[in-house]
Amino acid sequence: MSRAVPLDKVRNIGIMAHIDAGKTTLTERILFYTGKVHRMGEVHDGAAVMDWMAQERERGITITSAATTCFWLRHRVNIIDTPGHVDFTMEVERSLRVLDGAVAVFCAVGGVEPQSETVWRQADAYGVPKLAFVNKMDRVGADFENVLDMMVERLGATPAPVEIPIGSGDTFVGVIDLVRMRTLNFDQESLGADVTDTAIPEDMLEEAKAWRERLIELAVEHDDALLEKYVHGEELSVDEIERAIRAGTLAAKIVPVFCGAALRNIGVQPLLDGVVKYLPSPEDIPAVTGMNPFTEKEETRGPDDDAPLSALAFKVASDSYVGRLTYVRLYSGTMKKSSQYLNPRTNKRERIGRILLMHANKQEDLEVASAGEIVAVVGPRETATGDTLCDPKKPIVLESMTFPEPVVSVAIEPRTKADEVKLSQALGRLGEEDPTFITKTDEDTGQTIISGMGELHLEVLIDRMMREFSVRANVGRPMVAFRETITEPADGRGQFVRQSMGKGKGQYGDVVIHMEPNAQGGNEFHDNIKNGEIPPQFVSSVESGILSALENGVLAGYPLIDVKVTLTGGSFDDADSTDMAFRAAGTMAVREAARQAHPVLLEPVVKLEIVVPEQFTGEIIADLNARGGRIEGTSLRGGERVVKVKATVPLGRTFGYATAVRSLSQGRAVYTTQFSHYAKVPRATLEQMTAGWGRM
Repeated sequence: MSRAVPLDKVRNIGIMAHIDAGKTTLTERILFYTGKVHRMGEVHDGAAVMDWMAQERERGITITSAATTCFWLRHRVNIIDTPGHVDFTMEVERSLRVLDGAVAVFCAVGGVEPQSETVWRQADAYGVPKLAFVNKMDRVGADFENVLDMMVERLGATPAPVEIPIGSGDTFVGVIDLVRMRTLNFDQESLGADVTDTAIPEDMLEEAKAWRERLIELAVEHDDALLEKYVHGEELSVDEIERAIRAGTLAAKIVPVFCGAALRNIGVQPLLDGVVKYLPSPEDIPAVTGMNPFTEKEETRGPDDDAPLSALAFKVASDSYVGRLTYVRLYSGTMKKSSQYLNPRTNKRERIGRILLMHANKQEDLEVASAGEIVAVVGPRETATGDTLCDPKKPIVLESMTFPEPVVSVAIEPRTKADEVKLSQALGRLGEEDPTFITKTDEDTGQTIISGMGELHLEVLIDRMMREFSVRANVGRPMVAFRETITEPADGRGQFVRQSMGKGKGQYGDVVIHMEPNAQGGNEFHDNIKNGEIPPQFVSSVESGILSALENGVLAGYPLIDVKVTLTGGSFDDADSTDMAFRAAGTMAVREAARQAHPVLLEPVVKLEIVVPEQFTGEIIADLNARGGRIEGTSLRGGERVVKVKATVPLGRTFGYATAVRSLSQGRAVYTTQFSHYAKVPRATLEQMTAGWGRM
């Protein structure tokens, strides 16, 4: 089957960075220069094409990852613009799972900021090769070399600049291409569309030569033939240098670094050239590995149109026109409109009604999608994020995705009976779209509790409920998602006995467990039964009861985490033992052991980074101390008279912090938060919290 674009000329990339580094502005320029749009939308005007949601345009931030396709140098570039706010890191996670390469955007003033580190680590986890773009070189305090140093220090990366800036701040006028040794000039009257190259200014020639020598040394390390040629003093051609840079990039040994100012239309086209030259095509990516659900044997699928279909659903979204959209990445085979494919998780076939090429919230219909492409499909009803769609005759299950646990909750209740139905529908739809949005009912109060990754995350979801689903609801104050754990080992016994007294079958289950803290993290169950004290057919019921009990701790009913439970003994009755009895006995054993294991309450702690004018630093630090924060350091940022304050603060003490920090700094401070870890709740706080529980 012939393809519209050869596989080696396809690039699947993501634009990722810390909030306000300029990702969406950069993407808007890419779309303009590739002819996808004829007018650049600006984030600050609420007119960016990729920020199409009402909530994104009002807040000036990216909330949901948006996909688009454009063409550059006869290559098809599929782009996903990802959010930068930590509350929406899940959107980055699932995008990186299906992308072949990424462009990391750094602010030339702020450098490598907290969310930059997070998304970089996510990309590393999926083995995604990267380019870097140092943006905002026109800002006061811009420091290109400082960003390179921070990439080494904070990310452990090996930056390989292929460009250097000419000037910085008000004096920034263009860039020097170190591979071709030419100055690139961007005509402002054509909005940067016309790019000319001239000789390097005399006063920068020696500096450019030194940078070029460094670039070549880094690049040829990954090409033996070129390394030998370089060592013998032979001159390398432009093609050879680019080949070496590509080899190092694909091996994730170096990170080519570009620079510019997207808002001023400087440096975008060379970055696009870099995407085409240095980032991988689907052919350069190792064959994807999965498991045959029936034989349980490992299988691989390469990017071949003639191979059996294997596609990963990485996002589910609601569209006001076409309904439920499922975004998929095809790893092998082709997907045809009006065909049916197997979802191994549900063991059901899903019919593909339409195949859409996405451009933000607009679509283009396709008859067929091929290996290596990212498309959205209409039709699948039960396919969820992380599911595989495959050829029914050649089934395979691709590795799914894991997402972080929510840390903030609020209670929500409908105002009227009619709103109750709408609320239920809205919660179901939003839960399908967002795996980090969790809904549950409080057993004690009957309240509906919704949980998410932060205040902003829940605020946006509640706003969507009211606008998109016309739900009228009362929303409670944010609550911290506490956890419980144990600090010492303990044993527990659970006996569930209901004698029948000759009136039919009774119930009998007897379980003995050993519980201990799990230093490796997470909850584990181990079966150490010997001598047939519990028949093997009941062990799974015991495990089910134990894992169920760990969902509700003994201090305040919060989930127990980082616990290892070993089944060590018990007894059974030939006549009365049942699965239900052993499940109940497992639950009882956990509760007894947990009470004796010195349980403690844990609270989520976040990292805070506040950038504040120097004169307000004292007030900011005093406020952080009052909130129970720990100051980890302060530093002057980029030579400006502003201070970057780093601290860790209990999450519960940060609710409403946006208002406080504006008040303390006359509106001039900005801050970011990032989940750090769970920590033991101080004794004084615990006593205050448990005063009304009556359980201590």
